[in-house]
Amino acid sequence: MADKAKVGMVSLGCPKNQCDAELMLAKIADAGYKIVPEAGLADVVVINTCGFITSAKEEAIEEIMEAISRKNDGINKRIIVTGCLAQRYQEQMDVEFPEIDGVLGIGRNDAIVETIERVLAGERVIDFGDNTSHNMEGGRVQTTLSHYAYLRIADGCDNCCTYCAIPQIRGRFRSRTIENIVQEAEKLVSDGVKELVLVAQDTTRYGEDIYGSLALPDLLKELAKLDIKWIRLLYCYPERMTDELISLIADEPKICKYIDLPLQHCNAEILKDMGRGGDRESLTALIKKLRERIPGLTLRTTFITGFPGETEAQFTELAEFANEVKFDRLGCFAYSQEDGTPAADFPDQVDEREREHRAEIIMEQQEVRVSEALQALIGTETEVVCEGYDRLFEMYFGRDASYAPEIDGMIYFSAKRRLKTGEFVRIRFKDIIDNNPIGKML
Repeated sequence: MADKAKVGMVSLGCPKNQCDAELMLAKIADAGYKIVPEAGLADVVVINTCGFITSAKEEAIEEIMEAISRKNDGINKRIIVTGCLAQRYQEQMDVEFPEIDGVLGIGRNDAIVETIERVLAGERVIDFGDNTSHNMEGGRVQTTLSHYAYLRIADGCDNCCTYCAIPQIRGRFRSRTIENIVQEAEKLVSDGVKELVLVAQDTTRYGEDIYGSLALPDLLKELAKLDIKWIRLLYCYPERMTDELISLIADEPKICKYIDLPLQHCNAEILKDMGRGGDRESLTALIKKLRERIPGLTLRTTFITGFPGETEAQFTELAEFANEVKFDRLGCFAYSQEDGTPAADFPDQVDEREREHRAEIIMEQQEVRVSEALQALIGTETEVVCEGYDRLFEMYFGRDASYAPEIDGMIYFSAKRRLKTGEFVRIRFKDIIDNNPIGKML
């Protein structure tokens, strides 16, 4: 039965988790199993979970319950759960979900084929291993559109922010070597990838552990030698935005003028309680410097509202900071009280409804700012990569260099000929509808 089994993968959460899924899929395919695109078509469904915050855990549990329902209906024969939720809640996954046939910790992703074979043979497998031994190397089955791919450069985290469980889940920060990363990038480029999206829990810390210095600029210089259109950086921490890195982003045409800078807050006291540095003045100065040094920069950030002890005045300072800086892209999350994190035991926990209300205020303000910024695009031109065709609107959609995949939305445009997914074309913006830029191919 094992040779004929169909395996489906459901991967939840961040791009780093998606990289894990792609590594596991390659091992599954190499072992002769047929990979199917839908969980409902699979004999064995692998659910690669996220366990970062409450909403992610709820999504993962819902996916598990759906798989259990399909199993009860005779559709999925076996269920294997991997990823951050499995790693974080080891005992609960074993006890509370007896219908699950296999649970693998992150450090045991390499055992996915062996686990499939064992559960198909009727064995129940619970195997967590050591999350510090997580293997980031190997072949991948690309699950993104063919023209872009996530390129993980490190795993784990040493920042130990008081609200975050990632160091518990994924262990210490561990960089891959430049040689291994470039080798993987070369393979992706040979397969048709035109955009590499670099990811880690903190990309700007890259190399500190294995080279003794911040080596992201060295890595970027090597990647820029490849026949690639765009190189994009996500998860850059403000304290490690060095002059060398800033200059390289500004001067290297293949590096997108796009920086994802997760600030979380601007108030000095809140940032200190979060285990982070900086204050409103230093962050404002950094952003001013980035925009002056990198013309045309698109700046993305994330905020957390309702952190323990956040007063109305501190929240107002955050809202004023956002209005003053005018981020191009902004995501805001209500604080999630996570088990095992220091902040979960802090006094003065903010009421959950108030946390959510404050996040809504930030996002409503951002919608207004985005609307104003988009109006200024009308009449300008840009280069976009086509990512599909919307039959309802009868237009193509895609992204330019200022839009990160799966995060920042889409640009819609008409074309005078049939386009292929992954094709780059120039367009002129002509309208904005519901904060969606509308253009026409030139």
